[in-house]
Amino acid sequence: MRLRYLYFVLCCQVLCVSGDPDAGSRTWARFLKLPYPEDEAFLYDTFPDDFMWSVGTAAYQTEGAFQKDGKGLSIWDTFTSAGNRGTGEVASDSYHSVHRDIHLIQKLKVTHYRFSISWPRIFPNGTIGSYNEAGASYYINLIHRLKRIGVEPVVTLYHWDLPDTLQRLYGGWSNPILVDLFKEYAEFCFRTFGDNVKFWITIDNPFVVAWHGYGTGMVAPGIKGDPGLPFRAGHTLIKAHAAVWHLYDNKFRQKQGGKVSIALGSHWISPRKKSKENIKACQCSLDFVLGWFAKPLFIDGDYPACMKKNLSSNLPSFTEAEKREIRNTTDFFALSFGSVLSFQLINDSLKFGQTESLSLRMVLYWINAEYNSPKIFIVENGWFVNGNTKTEDAKNMYYMKRFIMETLKSIKYDNVSVIGYTAWSLVDGFEWYREYNIRRGLYYVDFLSPDLRREPKSSAFFYQKLIEKNGFPLLPENEPITGVFPCNFTWGTAANSIQVETIPSQFNDPNVYVWDKSGNKKPEKVEGVVVPLRKTRCGDYASIRYQVSRLHRMHITHFQFSLNWPSLVPTGNVSQVKTTLLLYYKCFVSELQRANVTPVVTLWHRTAQHSGLPAPLVKNKGWQNTDTVQAFVAYARLCFRELGDHVKYWITLNEPNIRDEQKTFLEGHNLLKAHALAWHVYDEDFRRAQKGQVSITLHADWVEPAYPFSRNDVEPANRVLEFRIGWFAEPIFGNGDYPQLMREWLQQRNNLDLYDYHLPHFTEEERNLVQGTYDFFALSHYTTSLVFEEVEEKTQYNTYLEVHFIPDTTWLKSPKRGAVVPWGLRKVLNWVKSRYGDVPIYIMSNGVDDDQTETDDKLRLYYMENYINEALKASVLDGVNLQGYFAYAFDDQSDPGFGLYGYIHDEFYIKLSLGHYRKIIDKNGFPSPTAPKQDCTLEPYSCPGCSLFFTKKSMITFLSFIGICFVITVGLVMYYSIKPGKRYPY
Repeated sequence: MRLRYLYFVLCCQVLCVSGDPDAGSRTWARFLKLPYPEDEAFLYDTFPDDFMWSVGTAAYQTEGAFQKDGKGLSIWDTFTSAGNRGTGEVASDSYHSVHRDIHLIQKLKVTHYRFSISWPRIFPNGTIGSYNEAGASYYINLIHRLKRIGVEPVVTLYHWDLPDTLQRLYGGWSNPILVDLFKEYAEFCFRTFGDNVKFWITIDNPFVVAWHGYGTGMVAPGIKGDPGLPFRAGHTLIKAHAAVWHLYDNKFRQKQGGKVSIALGSHWISPRKKSKENIKACQCSLDFVLGWFAKPLFIDGDYPACMKKNLSSNLPSFTEAEKREIRNTTDFFALSFGSVLSFQLINDSLKFGQTESLSLRMVLYWINAEYNSPKIFIVENGWFVNGNTKTEDAKNMYYMKRFIMETLKSIKYDNVSVIGYTAWSLVDGFEWYREYNIRRGLYYVDFLSPDLRREPKSSAFFYQKLIEKNGFPLLPENEPITGVFPCNFTWGTAANSIQVETIPSQFNDPNVYVWDKSGNKKPEKVEGVVVPLRKTRCGDYASIRYQVSRLHRMHITHFQFSLNWPSLVPTGNVSQVKTTLLLYYKCFVSELQRANVTPVVTLWHRTAQHSGLPAPLVKNKGWQNTDTVQAFVAYARLCFRELGDHVKYWITLNEPNIRDEQKTFLEGHNLLKAHALAWHVYDEDFRRAQKGQVSITLHADWVEPAYPFSRNDVEPANRVLEFRIGWFAEPIFGNGDYPQLMREWLQQRNNLDLYDYHLPHFTEEERNLVQGTYDFFALSHYTTSLVFEEVEEKTQYNTYLEVHFIPDTTWLKSPKRGAVVPWGLRKVLNWVKSRYGDVPIYIMSNGVDDDQTETDDKLRLYYMENYINEALKASVLDGVNLQGYFAYAFDDQSDPGFGLYGYIHDEFYIKLSLGHYRKIIDKNGFPSPTAPKQDCTLEPYSCPGCSLFFTKKSMITFLSFIGICFVITVGLVMYYSIKPGKRYPY
């Protein structure tokens, strides 16, 4: 499958030939045609051996010491001193912490470190005449320390901290005089540091400098009001970069052997609709941000056509000589992508009515197509966490994982030449216009401690491990296995409900009709003539025939569905049962048996829209009232009595452990008693005759600690599992009481006098009643989530469990059921085994929603293939006593979006996933192509001696034939020897 995918991707490259005018505009169409979901699935692979792993900082954000050792003021010193703002006067104090920061860099095991030189620290007033030796010595020392630990410096000449003098005297970058001044400063840096520097960045993110420094006023120097000023500043920045590149190329390259570029920032934009106009608008959005600087420098020395068309006189123009001087003045493409621009500094006007999104991979592909396949060095990337977050920066870590994964796919799938990646930033610091309200560092800085203490965050551990492995190598546990399930394995499908018709569609009309009596080609009723109707038969229900035939075509052995308690017993009193519906259910299960499909019947199933209870019981407080418990027991007895001859598997309650804000622990207590009482009714009154089994289905999504490098979140994850699964599982399958962790946690919360989480106590009688009321462990599983204790986003924080839920952003997503995480199923199966021993387990419901208008439900096919394979691992490798698997759901009519059968315009159709599931069933798993075919002829019988017959079948058949012939011959001889009549003389 991987080879087919790569072939498809390579074919797609033809869509976008490098160097074509606006070749990047084909990016959106190209990605729409990539195979789904394989293209979005996690890629296990490694980066090229010479890939550069880097981390970075900027001078004003981290150095501090703003007036130390002769440093002059920068525009950010002036900008932040006005009004009630945070400043970078101290920041992370990296100026005094070189030894500490070098140690942090060494621990990360990066190959490169990007930092910026503070122009006013070397030239306090911006000119060479104000040279400050102490400032230069600081950077010489830093570079030498980096070289000693084997880390290559990547040096930025200008990262937004212009000497304030140049802004006051000349108006900063709006004045062309800055070109020569910047060139003078750059020449000093090349001469002083260049022997030890192989990568230079002239200017960081000139879009932010020009647009927000001289246009919106959001960043220093904070000028706004003149619509043409940002573009004049940008014009100067482009010429300044080109002048410095030529300076290095002419005077330093041959001796120093370095490379020079400019760091360009970008966002990503997606079309609102798939139209040429929207694609053109997206292209224009990127041209206004990235193309503004990239097209002149990488292509032809001139601005994008979209800018020239929209800006007219506000956009300066280059002379032909300037164009020749500007174009091709880069040695690589230095890209900045992440939280600096994305969803932060992109004005609505720059989106051109389209939708901003976060796809580093598509940006890389667009750059590759638009700018002649340059080598791309990602010189800044990452996300952020809230300013009050300390070392557990889950959001930042998983965004970093996502960006690095997209970079890997860009290299492996898209053939883009990405040569390095820079995580931003090394330590927490001053975050420009957001001050200290967010943190972006891999290392936490305690800004309140005297020594500005540093601590590694989870993202630092992640990045260190990633560099160590050079990517995401495929681990044995991530590889699919071959093998088969036991011969008696149950294969099924599940539905929340079935289609019901209480009036048979055949033989239900006593009237007599005559065809074409009036010449109208229609049957006409003969008045006054009726015939007696025969007794209704199960085959008379067309809906049953149709549903059973569709189930039979799936090759399943079992079908799990729920009865409709409110419809069957509307009043809740079993003396007032709807006999027509009861007859229908009886016919349905009997017809299933005739088709060799074993019914698995659920008695109570609550949905998001319905309580699953008869209306009078709902009015009487539902499960909070013990009368509902007794009503359920009576209802269960009715079902056992009327349907039990055809039903061998019963589920009392489906997913009662899903707790919402309305469900109290008292309701859960009563649900447990209802299940236990119903189980005992079956066990005592029906089991001997009917020989069935009864259990309860528990919702069992997996919860994983968010931090794989820390044990801190193991306890929160266990807490969630105990409250979600253990709440019902422990009383039934365990010691007959609620988990101790639940009791202790709720008691602790109640002691705060702020909450009233009352967890009932079982009496000894109730404990004996509930404990052991199962014949198997039935669970439903759909997805996995990550959990940690920090409060990052309140919308994802569970206050009563004090945990924060977060997805891994590299996981495949489904519209409703969340992330597609196959290994979570294996983990929950092992959790059940570790807690409750060798209990038989049935996966009673497992599925994913997909676009129900598509017959090619590729996400569901991928989901099913991988989740069933994880179930096989649990069975074969882990020894889990797994007895069956039920795919959710049967069809889209009863479970919209989840069905293996689609349903549109009153018509059912077979989806791609159904055929795939049928193949898995027929093969009983994933047999190796070289393995002998599984022989299940012995499996149902306990007959050890019978193996001789099946292993020596041919020889035994031949000997049996000879034996039969011998017996017949002897019999004939004996018969004729004693027959009266002619005797033969001897």
